[in-house]
Amino acid sequence: MKQPTFSWGTLLVLACAVLWGTVGVTTRGIYSLSDTDPLSIGFYRLLISVPVLAALAMGSLGRKALQPRAGVAPRWGRDLGYMAGFGAMMALYQVCYFAAIPRLGVTIAVIVTICSAPIMVAVLSALLFNEKITPRVVTALIAAVLGTSLLALQGPVEAQVGGETVIGLLFALGSGFGYAVLTLFSRALAERYHPLQPITVAFAVGALLLFPLAFAGGLTIDYPTEAWGLLIYLGVVPTALAYWIFLLALRTVPATVASILTLLEPLTSATLAALIFNESLSALGWAGAVLLLGALLVLLVKR
Repeated sequence: MKQPTFSWGTLLVLACAVLWGTVGVTTRGIYSLSDTDPLSIGFYRLLISVPVLAALAMGSLGRKALQPRAGVAPRWGRDLGYMAGFGAMMALYQVCYFAAIPRLGVTIAVIVTICSAPIMVAVLSALLFNEKITPRVVTALIAAVLGTSLLALQGPVEAQVGGETVIGLLFALGSGFGYAVLTLFSRALAERYHPLQPITVAFAVGALLLFPLAFAGGLTIDYPTEAWGLLIYLGVVPTALAYWIFLLALRTVPATVASILTLLEPLTSATLAALIFNESLSALGWAGAVLLLGALLVLLVKR
């Protein structure tokens, strides 16, 4: 009886990876339809996701939606601080990712972000929590640096001289850093709360933090109907619903297996970007992408 459950969990993780893979082309579609900016898109994505996540949390937990797990004593000051840090890093992750897309294209932005984050988690864990840096981590780090360098060199020389590729890569690495740090915050909260609780609070904090920045930068409110539709899709489907489905799947799928299955996300992003926007990588770009994906696999797969 366990095998069907695991199979359904695997399918749910793969479905989440496909949904997350649509974020890049959805964002590029919003850019093509409107004169907007990363701060506005990041703010709307988080804002739209919060009521959906709150409804899912209430539906799953009922009256316990605002309480820690059974038997866990509340530490509201510290826990809310962790959730606020989670939200701040989520805001950073969003804005940097959306800033990288118009400079790098969907394919490179998603590969650099997704593959750099777990490696940064390993390095930060060693620096902050004295976790051992194993030969596997060193190998993954070297492969990731080489892969990112090759991606920086791919494409026409004029584009490299213009500096947009380098700036885009820095944004993508900043996005990976934000995701890595929010992962560490989520680890601190995982044993004390149901995952939907800190995610809901963190997304709300992220939206609150982004609002004054987006407003100061000229918050975009004049979107055509098609762009508003894409923004609503971005906040509801690959954000609120995908995270909820992923959390359900983790009940039956080991975290390491789930991490490997989510490598379908960059493949989905690259395929959609090629079909919709005619994006493509040069030979150097493909070599860099393979090195980055290989670095992630080296980090995730145990002997």
